[in-house]
Amino acid sequence: MRKIIIAIDGHSSCGKSTMAKDLAKAIGYIYVDTGAMYRAVTLYALRHGMISQEGEVDSAALETSMDDINISFKLNSETKRPDTWLNGACVEQEIRTMEVSNNVSAVSALGFVREAMVRQQQAMGQEKGIVMDGRDIGTVVFPQAELKVFVTASAEVRAQRRYDELVRKGTPAPYEEVLENVLQRDYADSHREISPLRKADDAITLDNSEMTIEQQNEWLLQRYHETVGE
Repeated sequence: MRKIIIAIDGHSSCGKSTMAKDLAKAIGYIYVDTGAMYRAVTLYALRHGMISQEGEVDSAALETSMDDINISFKLNSETKRPDTWLNGACVEQEIRTMEVSNNVSAVSALGFVREAMVRQQQAMGQEKGIVMDGRDIGTVVFPQAELKVFVTASAEVRAQRRYDELVRKGTPAPYEEVLENVLQRDYADSHREISPLRKADDAITLDNSEMTIEQQNEWLLQRYHETVGE
């Protein structure tokens, strides 16, 4: 069976990572969470005092530190899903905090950050057989991807999902703060100068506002089978 590249783009907190992980597991592909990569860079910047209280990024300091930032993914034996590692330490929980969420758009908008991450992402997909989700996978990273999906949902639904996730992880935040973060990230991601969030011309749109995880997984698996001709 021929291997393909599957690119899943879309707005924040719309379930891209969940459906991408589930699809990769179902078809035996490698999964890469590109959003986690940008979150890991943001976490590094926060830990090293490169982001001010006002959210301003010391881009010069971050650029000189890029060679010191090593991001990898390792399978979690308990969850059976890949965790994000930063410089030899698992940071899967730390990169999902509101502090990181509030700053990741500013970091990911920096040209040198995107260039470094895109190079890593393209290297990961050279052999195909990969599912990758993010903001610019089908438009910049893999414009040649055989299957492109653009995922969206209403801001209110996405905020509620994000809020529920934070509660489950024991790091709750007010719903209003989460909703404001979702709206701000939508604007920042869609209006940044470099690789803005947009639907690729040949991408299939999935609005999963009213769908269960099982329904969206079934929908995506069907699109995969149609693409590979099964």
